[in-house]
Amino acid sequence: MTTPAFPIVTVADSRFTFGLLLDLTRVLEQHGYPPVVAGADLVRLQESLFNFLYTKPESTDAEGVQR
Repeated sequence: MTTPAFPIVTVADSRFTFGLLLDLTRVLEQHGYPPVVAGADLVRLQESLFNFLYTKPESTDAEGVQR
């Protein structure tokens, strides 16, 4: 089984930008999802992406994943 690459330790990461978020909304649109136009949707997407990338996992199965 391959070790998960995420989440990583929460640090000031210059890659986590508004531009990254906008790129992600474009990719979602290209795959047939509706455009993200509401501010609340953009905030929820940003929070979800941040939690995927940087939040410590809840389960013990993923312990030791953080780098």
